[in-house]
Amino acid sequence: MGLFDIFSKNKKGNPSTTHNEVLGPTFLEKYTDQIDNPIKLEAKEWRRKLKTELGQTEFQIKYCGELHKDCKNLIVGTDMKPAKIFAVDITNGNEILLFDGCYHGYNAMFCDEYKDNQIKNRIADKIYIDKSGNDSFELIISTFNTIDYEYELKEEVDKNGNIELINGLNTNFENVKRNGFSALRIWSVAKNGIKTEIVSEELA
Repeated sequence: MGLFDIFSKNKKGNPSTTHNEVLGPTFLEKYTDQIDNPIKLEAKEWRRKLKTELGQTEFQIKYCGELHKDCKNLIVGTDMKPAKIFAVDITNGNEILLFDGCYHGYNAMFCDEYKDNQIKNRIADKIYIDKSGNDSFELIISTFNTIDYEYELKEEVDKNGNIELINGLNTNFENVKRNGFSALRIWSVAKNGIKTEIVSEELA
């Protein structure tokens, strides 16, 4: 069984992992590949595997935050510092931002205000290691997009197609729909086939 077979019924059929037509985060647009026929893909869910433009699929995970006190497999933020998580290409050290709790998700965009000292100086210097000692993985990323932005916020969009976020920035409304997801889940899959949920965030 291949590493991604746990997420796929087979490798044939519909080639699109988002055949439900849900768009994923704009900041991951160049860094993912489809999963053919993903099992139990929900109507409001976007799910893909991480892959660089050069075809690399193995990564280390660097983060600012801590491991959950009860669920030791989960990366979470602290009271003072929202989580910030990167995937690091093991072949060249290039970093791909997977999640920034100060900017990504509905709450960060429209509900939660952060002070400068919460946003700045969040150095992602911790390396994620699973319970078996693995520190490099293939990654599956899933976002859930349950917010009805057209109903809730359409009237706040200006003539240029932008909307003001809680931090005062004006952002393209179409991008807000993609990056203002309501939940995020990330799984790591080690070379020995061990699958671990490493991120599970409710963001709305």
